[in-house]
Amino acid sequence: MKFRPVWLALSLIAVLPAAAAERGFDVRDLVKLDRYSSPTLSPDGARLVFARRVMNAELTKASTALYLRDLRTGDLAAPRQITPEGWNVSAPAFSPDGQTVYFLSDTSGSQQLHAVPATGGQPRQLTDFAVGVDGFRLSPSGDRIVFSVGVFQDCGSDLACTRQRLDAAENAKATGKVFDSLFVRHWDTWNDGRRNTLFVAPLPAAGAGPVVGASAISATIAGDAPSKPFGGMEDIAWSPDGKSVVASIRVAGNREPWSTNFDLYMLDAAGRAAPKNLTAANPAWDAGPVFSADGKTLYYRAMKRPGFEADRFGLMAMDLASGKLSEIAVDWDRSAGEIVLADDGKAIYTTADDMGEHPLFRIEVASGKVDKLVGQGSIGSPTLAGPTLAFTRNSLNSGDQVFVAQADGQRPRAITPSAQQMLPEVKFGDYQQFSFKGWNQETVHGYVVKPYDYQEGKQYPVAFLIHGGPQGSFGNGWSYRWNPQTYAGQGYAVVMIDFHGSTGYGQAFTDAISQHWGDRPLEDLQKGWAAAQQKYAFLNGDKACALGASYGGYMVYWAAGNWFKSDGSAPWKCLVDHDGVFDNRMMAYSTEELWFSEWENGGTPWANPEKFERFNPVNHVKDWKTPILVIHGQQDFRIPVEQGLAAFTAAQGLGLESKFLYFPDENHWVLKPQNSIQWHDTVNAWLRQHIGD
Repeated sequence: MKFRPVWLALSLIAVLPAAAAERGFDVRDLVKLDRYSSPTLSPDGARLVFARRVMNAELTKASTALYLRDLRTGDLAAPRQITPEGWNVSAPAFSPDGQTVYFLSDTSGSQQLHAVPATGGQPRQLTDFAVGVDGFRLSPSGDRIVFSVGVFQDCGSDLACTRQRLDAAENAKATGKVFDSLFVRHWDTWNDGRRNTLFVAPLPAAGAGPVVGASAISATIAGDAPSKPFGGMEDIAWSPDGKSVVASIRVAGNREPWSTNFDLYMLDAAGRAAPKNLTAANPAWDAGPVFSADGKTLYYRAMKRPGFEADRFGLMAMDLASGKLSEIAVDWDRSAGEIVLADDGKAIYTTADDMGEHPLFRIEVASGKVDKLVGQGSIGSPTLAGPTLAFTRNSLNSGDQVFVAQADGQRPRAITPSAQQMLPEVKFGDYQQFSFKGWNQETVHGYVVKPYDYQEGKQYPVAFLIHGGPQGSFGNGWSYRWNPQTYAGQGYAVVMIDFHGSTGYGQAFTDAISQHWGDRPLEDLQKGWAAAQQKYAFLNGDKACALGASYGGYMVYWAAGNWFKSDGSAPWKCLVDHDGVFDNRMMAYSTEELWFSEWENGGTPWANPEKFERFNPVNHVKDWKTPILVIHGQQDFRIPVEQGLAAFTAAQGLGLESKFLYFPDENHWVLKPQNSIQWHDTVNAWLRQHIGD
C-alpha cells in the first residue's frame, strides 16, 4: 500500500539525452498511460489529494487509487497512496476539519461511501445501501451527506424497494416492456423507470456502524438529479447553514427529449418543505449552483435560448431574499465552464474554450473584469483553498497533469508527471496553430501536428481530422479517443480545422453552423486544407485521408459526395467514419435527445422535411468515389447503429472498397481498452493501405 515515487525517477530519466531508438506514440501507449484526475485540497490548502488510474499489464482492466501530497514539504516528500491496492475509487472529498478523506468505491460489490484518515490507515465503509451511490456531497458541517442514487421515485425513501423491483424484473418470465412516453432509451441505456434522486443521511460517528435513515428530498420532482447521461454533483450545492440543497433538474414530462430547460430547485434538507423552483422565469438551461459564504447570494450559470445545448453559459448572481438577478461579465463572449468562488467572495474562477485552448480565468464579481490566469493547453477541475489553487492541465502532447499554484495562478508546479516523463523513449510530434480566411471572410483557426520523425525538406502523408459536436473543438488538448499523436506516431502529419460552429471563438461563430451543417463548415474545411498545404510544405496533399466521428462522421459522409477537386476527382485517398450521421432525416426520428436535430435543422422532420434534406448525405451517395471505413457501436443510441450499416450498404452497393468495424458493446464512444486498440489498429491499417507508412 506504500507509494513508490515512480515519477521522480521518470523525471530524472527525461532530462538525460534521448536514446537513439526514439519511437512514435502508439495506441498501446495511450491505453497504458497512468491517468491523473480529481485534485482536491484540504480546507487550509496545505494538502492535496488526487486520483491515479493504472492499467494492468494485459491492458484489459484499470484500477484507481487516491494519493495525498503534503504541499508544505515542497518536493521533499513524494505523494503517498491512501487507499488500498486494487480498489477502484473516485470522488475524493476532505472533511471540514481536514482530518478525513471521503470517497466512493465498489470494492463491496456496489459503489458505496468510504472514509479514510488523511494521515493514513484502513478505510471504513460508511454506507451499505441496497442500491449503489452514484455521487455525494458533504454538508458544510460535515455531519451529513446529500447523495444521488437511481431509484423508482414512488418508492420514496425506501431504497430496498428499488432493489426488490429490479430483482423481480430480472426474474420475470416475460421480458417485454410497454412505453407511453419518451425517453425509451438514452445515450446507451434503455429506460427502466428509475430516476437519479437525491437523499440526505447523517454520517455515523467514528467507530459506529454504517449510515442509516436516508431520506429522499427530490423524489417528488419528476426529473433526474444529477441529469442523465453526463450530469454530476457539481450541479448540487449545500447552503452554508446546511438547511437547504440546491439542484439543477429538468422537469418536462413527456416533452423531456425536446427540452433543455434545467431549473435550480431549492430543496429542504430535512425533507419537510416543498421544493421551490428558483429559476422558473428562464426557459433555458440553469446549472452549477454555488452559494456565497453568507448564504445570501446564489451564483450559477445560465443559457438564454431554450432547445440549444451550445448556447453561451453566462455567470449569474441571484439575491435569494429578493430574487433579483444580475449577470456578471456580460460582455465576455465565452461560455463559462464552472464556478469556483474565491475565499473572499470577490471573484469567480472558471474555465472556458478560448481560441483553440481551454484556459482558467478569474472574473471580478463587482466589475466583471476578466483575467486569464492559466493557459497553454486545457485546464480542468480547478479548486481553491486558502492560498492554494489546484487544477489539471493537458495539451496536444500530454494527458492531464495535476498542478498547484498560488491563488493568483503564479508559480505553478506539477505534482504528477507528463506523458513525456512517463514515456521517455517516445518522441511526440510538434504542433502549431495557424489561421486563414474561411466562410464569410472570417478568421478560422486550426492546428497542424508534425510526424514524430519530422525532417526538414521531406513530405508526409496526412490524417485530416474533423471534430464532432458539432459545437466542439480540436484544439490544444489531450484525448483518449481522438488523439493526433497516435497518427503523428505512425509517421503522419495531422491537420485539424476549428470550422464555423466550433466553440471558443465567440457565440456568433458557434451559432453559425446551426441549419448550415453542409455549407459553411465545408467551406472552412476546404479553405483550411488549402491554407495548410500552402503554409506547410511538408504536407503531402496527394496522400491524405479524412477521418471524423459524430458530426465529424456526418461531414465525412457529406464530403464524400460534395467535396471534389477542380478536375472532379476526390481530394482524399480514403475516408474513416465513426458513428456519423448518414441519413439526416432518419437521425431526427431515431435519436434520443430530439431537441438537438430540431434545433440544428430548424424544425421537426415531419413539418419541415425539406430542411432535413437540404444537407442530407444520403442524397449524394451516387457521387461517392472514395474508399471508406465505417465504424459503429451497437449501444450508440445518440446516432443509432443503422446509420453506419446503411452507409456501409451504400458503399458496398456502389462497389466501393469499404469495410465495416462493428462493436456490439460500445456506445457513441469506444471505451474498453482492447476495443480501443482494435479501433486504432484497424484505422491505421486502413491508412497504411491507402496513403502508405
